[in-house]
Amino acid sequence: MSDSNSDTQQPCNREMLPRRDWILMPLIGLATIALVAASTEWIARQLFSKTKTTFESRLVYDDPSKGVRAIPNSTTWCKREEFPLLPYRFNSCGHYAAMDCGPKPQGVHRIVMMGGSFPMGLGVAKETTFASLLPQALSLQTGRKVELYNVSMLFRSARVLSLRTDEVIREDPDTILWIISPRDVEDVSVVLPADFMPQVVEKQVREKPIGLLATIKHRVQTALSLPAASVPDVLRAHFQSTETALMLRHCLYESQSQYVKSYLMGSDSLAGFLRTDPSTEWKRRVQDFDNYDAVIEARAKAAGVPLVVSFFPNRAQAAMISKGEWPEGYDPYKLDGELRSIVTSHGGIYIDILPDFRNISNPEKGYFPVDGHPNPEGHAIIADLLARELTSGAVPGLRATEQNQIVQERGR
Repeated sequence: MSDSNSDTQQPCNREMLPRRDWILMPLIGLATIALVAASTEWIARQLFSKTKTTFESRLVYDDPSKGVRAIPNSTTWCKREEFPLLPYRFNSCGHYAAMDCGPKPQGVHRIVMMGGSFPMGLGVAKETTFASLLPQALSLQTGRKVELYNVSMLFRSARVLSLRTDEVIREDPDTILWIISPRDVEDVSVVLPADFMPQVVEKQVREKPIGLLATIKHRVQTALSLPAASVPDVLRAHFQSTETALMLRHCLYESQSQYVKSYLMGSDSLAGFLRTDPSTEWKRRVQDFDNYDAVIEARAKAAGVPLVVSFFPNRAQAAMISKGEWPEGYDPYKLDGELRSIVTSHGGIYIDILPDFRNISNPEKGYFPVDGHPNPEGHAIIADLLARELTSGAVPGLRATEQNQIVQERGR
């Protein structure tokens, strides 16, 4: 009797892979991964390249009592990953203003605006900043000639502005407009940031590798020079410094909910001002702001010039207000309320624009997703909000005419 299962019980003849294939196949896989990674990095660099600029070389860091300032009558260029390459031209007083310094023309209501990189308009063309758009809107609504002279500059903290208030008053203002962002309160007492000191800038420029292969070599050498760090930590740190990581964050942060969630998971220095119970460090910053604001307002009052202060939200804060909801333990209006109380207690005028963001759909699109500065769309929004509030009657000399007030109300 034959065995019906004899065929299936025969041993299978399996062809073994040659030994070289066990070596070549992993190498081919690694080469494929490397090729994909290099191609992705190349694409990311085309989209988010950071070209060599002369921006820092036109800034002066030699006076720790007055902070950073620009070289008068100089022009520089700057490009960051999400920013286009743009020129920055400073006038004879070293200000990033649309006109030269000196007395204002007769019959003109001059606003002198001060603040940091936010009102300076870093990252957008000067003609699209709210510093350029706002006076046009104010002139239209008030029926009088209004101009805005911008003395804003990088790293103009409240402490620096308290040291340079006389410089603002010298520009013959009818109104001083102080624009504050959350970062300005975070760096309230900073005069000269350590990472922008001349020797550090020179070192960064000197050591910066050029080209993709040189960059990879530089990062490998840097990683090998850090024996105390674990391999995963080194790889994570160096991946975060690549343009690929930036591109991934840029895409992820396009989502309102994902961006807010990611932002609130950040360090206390970033999201601490949004907490209902802020840290001791944030409470100290608010107290320091109170002290510097008292000095600034006293000097403006002595010069007979009204000081108008407005706080503008960062990207995550604007998204939270627009969405109308936020996690327990957070309040996007808390810091705004504290600043309002401080400014008004010293006799200043506070323009509160945060509630207006409730009526703006997806206002976070008005910011560069990763960098966080306002983009041209954001500057247009800011100009519109400021024009509405400044002409509402709170600021002397900037009340809208009755006819234009009707038009303005219909447009809301």
